[in-house]
Amino acid sequence: MRTHAQAVVIGGGVIGCSILYHLTKLGWTDVVLLERDELTSGSTWHAAANIHGLHDSTNISRIQHYTMGLYKELEQETGQGCGVFQPGSLYLAQTEAREHQLRLQAAKAKLYGMNFHEVSRDEAERLHPLVDYDGVRCIMWEPDGGNVDPSGVTNAYATGARQNGAEIIRFCPVIGTDQQADGTWIVRTEQGDIATRWVVNAAGLWGREVAALAGIDLPLQPTEHQYFVTETIAEIATLDRRLPSVADRDGEYYLRQEGQGLLVGAYEKDVRFWAEDGTPQGFGHELFADDLERIEDNMMRAIDRVPVVGTAGIKRVINGPMIWSPDANVLFGPVPELTGYFCCNGIIPGFSQSGGMGLLAAQWMIEGETKYDMFAWDMARFGPWAGKAFTKARVGDQYAHRFKIHFPGEEREAGRPVRTRPVYQMQCDMGARMGLNYGWEHPLYFGDVEDTAGFTRQPWWDVVGAEARMLRDRAGIIDISNFAKYVCKGPGAEDWLNAVFANRMPRAVGRSCLTPLIGKRGGIAGDFTVTRLAEDEFWIIGSGMAERYHQRLFKAVPLPMGTNFESRTETMCGFNVAGPDSRTLLQRMTNASLAADAFPFMRSQRIELAGVDVLALRVSFTGDLGWELHCRAEDQLRLYSALIEAGSDMGIGPVGSQALMSLRIEKGYGSWSREYSPEYWPQEVGLDRLVKMDKNFLNKDAVAESMAQGTRETLVLLHLDETDTMASGADATGGEPIFRDGVGIGRVTSGAYGYSVGMSLALGFVREAEPGDEVEIMVLGRAHKATILEAPPFDPDGTRLRS
Repeated sequence: MRTHAQAVVIGGGVIGCSILYHLTKLGWTDVVLLERDELTSGSTWHAAANIHGLHDSTNISRIQHYTMGLYKELEQETGQGCGVFQPGSLYLAQTEAREHQLRLQAAKAKLYGMNFHEVSRDEAERLHPLVDYDGVRCIMWEPDGGNVDPSGVTNAYATGARQNGAEIIRFCPVIGTDQQADGTWIVRTEQGDIATRWVVNAAGLWGREVAALAGIDLPLQPTEHQYFVTETIAEIATLDRRLPSVADRDGEYYLRQEGQGLLVGAYEKDVRFWAEDGTPQGFGHELFADDLERIEDNMMRAIDRVPVVGTAGIKRVINGPMIWSPDANVLFGPVPELTGYFCCNGIIPGFSQSGGMGLLAAQWMIEGETKYDMFAWDMARFGPWAGKAFTKARVGDQYAHRFKIHFPGEEREAGRPVRTRPVYQMQCDMGARMGLNYGWEHPLYFGDVEDTAGFTRQPWWDVVGAEARMLRDRAGIIDISNFAKYVCKGPGAEDWLNAVFANRMPRAVGRSCLTPLIGKRGGIAGDFTVTRLAEDEFWIIGSGMAERYHQRLFKAVPLPMGTNFESRTETMCGFNVAGPDSRTLLQRMTNASLAADAFPFMRSQRIELAGVDVLALRVSFTGDLGWELHCRAEDQLRLYSALIEAGSDMGIGPVGSQALMSLRIEKGYGSWSREYSPEYWPQEVGLDRLVKMDKNFLNKDAVAESMAQGTRETLVLLHLDETDTMASGADATGGEPIFRDGVGIGRVTSGAYGYSVGMSLALGFVREAEPGDEVEIMVLGRAHKATILEAPPFDPDGTRLRS
């Protein structure tokens, strides 16, 4: 066994072997995989191993298509069969919402050159004659869908890795992972120790236990999961071809051919958790007792759709464990608080994602960043607040609603609340409907209207509109406490911030600046507002949901001696008071002058407001006249109560985050993880003017290279035709493809109705298009006419913002 390696992968399932293989393909050949038992032990060996390409997330679709195409290449490269069957997959929509989802996916497939399109009932009956298509609204066809052999795929990755120089050691449990003073690791086993730069936790069912060796607590919970395989079915035995799989997600089951019978699996409502206090060390290739009664409702729906299921005998039942994260996505990436520890845990559709997951993991470790923005997978999306009770509740909800549509902006209640502010109960009493942001509860809107979700305009649409118009006509009070807040203080604060951020830090006390944070590939890893509070003290505001994510970049630049950088997100709260009457409202509550000449735009002051000490910043994400007011958490309720009371006789009240979304899009403002991400370059999103190339800063060489390449796509604001949006009852929300004359030219990143300007709007990226051009946005998967705007419809010159 080697004593030194570039990386040590822990776990010999399909994911661990894929990561090992891809590390070697990208040039790291001095790598080792340690498996406690035999390869495929745990969840891999009993997986149904279905493969499909389409996903609601474009980037996940990309890596799933990469994975599907890799298996046959892997067979040729290694000589190891992967048991690839690709007879295609039929996707059925029984509801209007499912039809919207499938049509949107078909539009995305056309944009990205993926093979997924609608077929007629006649064609579907030819493809799969055993399905009863009555009641189906729409049928989509994915010719490359199918399944693989779990053991074959895992061993093909292992063979390829060995051929490229990797070492795989079976029956070698890891008993310790100890980080050294220089950031490297010692991985301890009974067969010896290995020194390495990178530990990769791909331990599957034992991911929690392996993480605990390094002091890491991962939000993971295993469940039981069942599928069964029928005896031979005569109608299948007589066929000279393999039948396609059936994705009837409204029926809450999955079905495909297995041998000359059918495999049927279900995610039932009666969830059974397993190993809540830890996965048994001796577990390997065991299964649980059959319990088909638990999935009887799902089975009956499968029988209704494919009647031969009901007449066939059951050959075998598989009831085995799966391990889930709170949102059913993988916990992926380096642990922000540590150096050289990579997680890849909680994978559900492993055989659809194994290749892409392995490739992205290798890119991140070797190149410093993945090609695609994968924040939806990043383990940093959860923090210590995602404890055992939250995780169990969310996993139960995810399992029971595995095939439920994830609508844009949907908020699920399971496991909440977790983190609340002092004003939480007051806001609830005022009718607030809450959303979740990095564990924090925050108001979406205020009103006695159910918080429904869908692709079309929901009942709360008018309530949100009233809030947005109130702010534009008078003023509104927005809780922005979930923004990430930091203080940097000390003699080296200015130099350190200049070394981290691309813009030059404000030189005068009381001034603020906007600045990008640049990623390893020269893209926008974050956008921040930095305010100079004193000669040696700065106030920094960024995305709340990215607070843990940004730790990795902040750590990349060592802090100077005597200088501190710390989060104040938990100890400080904030409100944005914005709108044309915001100055009048706030002037009622303070002796400080808020006149334009005394308190200009992009300035800050410490003032007293209704007896509360606040840091007031003359900025607003609404694009309107406004102030951000930051106070101690213990003063939040007092300040909020005073603001609400002072505004009551002026017709001013609370505004939620959904109205804020509309308001910022009216102004054309981008938002992190939507318009701003590591995939996009500064000049593509209009932030290149904030990148100061005459100073040194984090990843300067990368951004110099990216900015020298011009633009691949450009961020634009689009106006959707009212005739189309009224007919569909829907606005763009994000992810919709953009076409011109039938040719894909881009996609939407954010969308909302602009209530104060009376326009349905969308932000998105396009190529080879100019203001005034007419395009089609595929809202609900159907073409909606739209025009690229020259300027934002609200206050294009910034007159109100600076008044």
